[in-house]
Formats: sequence, structure tokens, C-alpha cells
Amino acid sequence: MNSARFFVALLLLALAGCASDPAPHEQLRLTEQALGQARAVGAGEDQGELTLAQGKFEQAGAALTAGRHREARMLAEQAELDARLAEEQVLTQKGRKQVAELKRQIGALRQQLGEL
Repeated sequence: MNSARFFVALLLLALAGCASDPAPHEQLRLTEQALGQARAVGAGEDQGELTLAQGKFEQAGAALTAGRHREARMLAEQAELDARLAEEQVLTQKGRKQVAELKRQIGALRQQLGEL
């Protein structure tokens, strides 16, 4: 009989621990920062990952308001990763353009040297 009461008490404590997930304010701040960084390097709303990140960030805010802290944290984490992916894609594209320009300039220099 005592073991049944102990089990019920333990179960209630476990459920209470799950219910007291803290509000993910720090994660939301990090996500907002990641969105800003992605925009700062040139990611635009036409980029799918940035749009996806913004949508998940808004959903995270709504989940936080509704008290669904775990869902808010997960959405904010996903949004942060999507924003960082958008940022990296822009930086990769810019890097590729720079490499192509350097190759073009090297080709022009080689051609000039060949004419001498």
C-alpha cells in the first residue's frame, strides 16, 4: 500500500517537473539576434530559410504567450537554426561571386602578360 502511494507521489512530482518548463526568453533573444544577423549580411524575405525562420519565431512568441514554454523553446531553436542557415547561404553565395571575379581578373592579367 505504501509503495503505491510512493509511486503516485513520484508520478505527480515527475509531472510537476515537466509542467514547470521555464519560459525561453534567452532563446527568443538569441533567435531574434540570429534573424538580425541574417538580414545584416543580405538575406532577404525572398530567401526561403529566412521566411521560415521568421514564421517559426512568430509561432514561438505565440506559444510563449499561451504558456506553452516547451513548444516555444523548440520553435525558437528551429528558427535560430533556419536564420543561421540563411546567413551562411548568403555568405557562401557572396564568396562564390568573389572567387569568380578573382578568376576573371587573373584571366585578364594572364591575357595581358601573354600580349607582352
